[in-house]
Amino acid sequence: MANRAHIFRNGQEMHLADFIRENRARIVVEWEAFAKSLIPASENMNSLSLRDHIEEILSFVIQDIESDQTGFEQIEKSRGEKTKKSEHTAAQTHAALRLAGGFDISQMISEYRALRASVIKLWGEENSNPANQYTLALTRFNESIDQEIMESVSYYTKQYNHSKELVLGILSHDIRTPISAAHMCAELVLKMGSLNERQSMLIAQIIDCTSRADEIVTNLFDLTKARFGSGLPIVRASMDMGFVSRRLVEEMNTVYPASVMNLEISGDMEGDWDKARIAQVFSNLIGNAVQ
Repeated sequence: MANRAHIFRNGQEMHLADFIRENRARIVVEWEAFAKSLIPASENMNSLSLRDHIEEILSFVIQDIESDQTGFEQIEKSRGEKTKKSEHTAAQTHAALRLAGGFDISQMISEYRALRASVIKLWGEENSNPANQYTLALTRFNESIDQEIMESVSYYTKQYNHSKELVLGILSHDIRTPISAAHMCAELVLKMGSLNERQSMLIAQIIDCTSRADEIVTNLFDLTKARFGSGLPIVRASMDMGFVSRRLVEEMNTVYPASVMNLEISGDMEGDWDKARIAQVFSNLIGNAVQ
C-alpha cells in the first residue's frame, strides 16, 4: 500500500487527501480569489470561469496522493512525464481556457503556486503534532502540483505555437491577394503609357487594394490580441453588401484573369456589418474556389 501522509487533529489521525476533501470549499474560494487578482484578464470573468477546472485538479491531486508510487514514477512525475489516464486532462483543458481567457503563462503557473501555498497554509493550521509525517505530506502534495504545472505549461505552449501558425497562415493567405492585385495593376499602367480612363481605373484599384492590405494588417493585430483573450473585435456599420461583393470580384478577376467569375445580386444589400471582416470572408472563399 502507498504511504499516506497524515496529521493529528485533536488526537485523531487525518490523511492529507482526506483533509483536501474536507476543505475543498475553502481551497476553491482561495483559488478564485487569487485568480480574480490576475488582471486585466480576470476583470470580465465570472466566478465559474475563475474556478475553471479547480475541482477536477483537486480530484487529481487527491487520487495521486492516495496512489502507490515507485521511485521511478516519482522521477517521471518530477519531469512532468507521468503517464496520463486520458487524452485531455483537467490541467490541459485549464491551460487552453486560460489561454483563451487572456492569461499569460506566468499568471497561469502562479495559480498553481497559490494553490499549493493555500493547501500548505490550511494543512499547517490543522497540524497539531509536528512530529508526524508532515514533511512527507508536503512532498507528495508538491509532486502532484508539479505534475499539473508541467501538463499545463506543455499544453499552453502547444496552443501558443498553434496560434502563431494561424497568424502566419492568415498573413500568407490574406495579404497575398490584394498585394498581388496591386502589383499586376501597376505593371499594366506602366505598359499602357499615357493615362486613359482604363488606366485611371487601374490606379484607383491600386489605391483600393493597398487600403485593403492595410485593413488586413490591422486584422492581424486583432488576431494577435484575440490570442491573448481580448477577443476579435467586430465593428458594425452601415454598408452595401453588393458594393463590397462587386469590389472583391473585380479585384479577384484582376488576380485571376483566366477564371470566369459571375456575380448575381438581388434584393436590398444594405445592412450593418463589419466591412473589413466581410471582405476577408469573400476574398478567402473566392481565392479558395479558384485554387
